[in-house]
Amino acid sequence: MIFLCYPKCTTCQRAQRWLEDNLIAYTLRDIKGEHPTYDELAAWHRRSGLPLKKFFNTSGLLYKSMGLKEKLPTMREEEMLQLLATDGMLVKRPMLVGDDFVLVGFKESAWAEQLSADVKN
Repeated sequence: MIFLCYPKCTTCQRAQRWLEDNLIAYTLRDIKGEHPTYDELAAWHRRSGLPLKKFFNTSGLLYKSMGLKEKLPTMREEEMLQLLATDGMLVKRPMLVGDDFVLVGFKESAWAEQLSADVKN
């Protein structure tokens, strides 16, 4: 599994602590230093089953300074993926990417449910 996070983000720190407390192995990837590519984002979006707008860090300074709240509704999916791939700080975090799932944002109950199901399979 790949754990994408921004190390200074407190939610990411909580998620990482949760993974470690639950003895879940992962590969750490700093979303700012090694941002996701267009192809990765497109694949993760398909795998997640979520609307693409859920992949945006709507509380981030970059999102706000670019006025994306107003722009996203009129953008095509390809444009959104290209934009997300330009800067890791636009991407919602933390993100946990497994072989058959993608979790965006940290909700402990959702992570626990997915990872316990993943262990059983």
